Amino acid sequence: MFDFLLTEQEKAIRNEVRAFVANKVPAELVRDMDQDKVKYPHSYIDLLAEAKLIGLRFPKKYGGRGLSWVAEMAAIEEIGVLGASLGCLFSLPSIVGEAIDRFGSEDQKERYLAPMCAGKLTCAEALTEPRGGSDFFGAATIARKDGKHYVLTGQKRFVVGSEGADFFLVYAKTDPKAEPHKSIGVFLVDRCPELEVKHVYGLMGTRGGGTGRLLFNDVKVPAENLVGPENAGGMIFNRMMIPERMTSAAGALGMARAALEVATRYSMKRKAFGRVIREFEAVSFAIADSISKLDAATALVYAAARSVDLNLESRRCVSEAKKIATTFGWEIINHAMQVMGGIGYTDVFPIERYLRDARLSMIWTGTNEIMNLLIQHEFYKEMKQGVIERNLEADAINPQDEEKVYE
Repeated sequence: MFDFLLTEQEKAIRNEVRAFVANKVPAELVRDMDQDKVKYPHSYIDLLAEAKLIGLRFPKKYGGRGLSWVAEMAAIEEIGVLGASLGCLFSLPSIVGEAIDRFGSEDQKERYLAPMCAGKLTCAEALTEPRGGSDFFGAATIARKDGKHYVLTGQKRFVVGSEGADFFLVYAKTDPKAEPHKSIGVFLVDRCPELEVKHVYGLMGTRGGGTGRLLFNDVKVPAENLVGPENAGGMIFNRMMIPERMTSAAGALGMARAALEVATRYSMKRKAFGRVIREFEAVSFAIADSISKLDAATALVYAAARSVDLNLESRRCVSEAKKIATTFGWEIINHAMQVMGGIGYTDVFPIERYLRDARLSMIWTGTNEIMNLLIQHEFYKEMKQGVIERNLEADAINPQDEEKVYE
């Protein structure tokens, strides 16, 4: 339906990834990951590398394809039908690569970005800490300067891909005495004995992606692995919220679309009271509601992606895309299960897995409550700039100024 929003190049990559998902990713892998038989799917990364689908947005000189944000959203939406784990692992190079491409040195791009795009190095992002999730600037992991190195101590948790990552993008306090936004640095940290994957979590969903806790036991990191200026973590973090949240939004679209398709096809076959159930309003209206929500979320996600491509102020739009796509995605999958009834609650169909996966999407990369904070903040800021020129209050029937008491 939304082909008109995509260029020919963007439609081509969508179709390429759609074919990859249909023909290259074995169902057995998806099932084994969900049953925790796989801790980290190295074979999947190899498949992506072989198809040259890693780091689509990055320059060709580093192994990317130089594509747009819209193209990447189209690709991630297609990957999203496989579920949150494979979608997240597909997105990690986009997230980690954004920091390197935007703020890294040429040496860092050659040592990390290029081999990552080639599938020779795998990555993960170490952001969340045990003491808090949304309170990013309250990070307690310390990076102490020691000659030509930084020494990192502390912990990170809920690190997707930690089980299999070769290197990590790590946020750590470089100046604990500074104000929060100027107290953090960003580092590229190689896997080493002092960096311990302490625990791989048992998760409700989004399984098989090697999500774990990291312990930094005096990890020595060369000074040349500092990304950007020493205390620039706040600036880098603000930019990084674009790939964090846009990839979450696009992945949610894919899962929601997949669940809707399964439920719709079921409703065309399943009979009750002598009729296929799609003929009952309770079912057909649930499908209609889901279609409307999916279309609204899709339009918003692609609009947000285009705004980023055009280098527009996108903070509100990106936050809205993440919130709406993940919230509507959860609701659409719930509708799908309701349409299918009891069989949807079993593992005979993948709906229950989508439901478990989708729940996390409203929490990670900034909870949807945090999205609300950002959305209202940006809108109030716009209102103060006087976007509306007409005096709307004068259109009231009896606009008596003396009745407008504000204090």
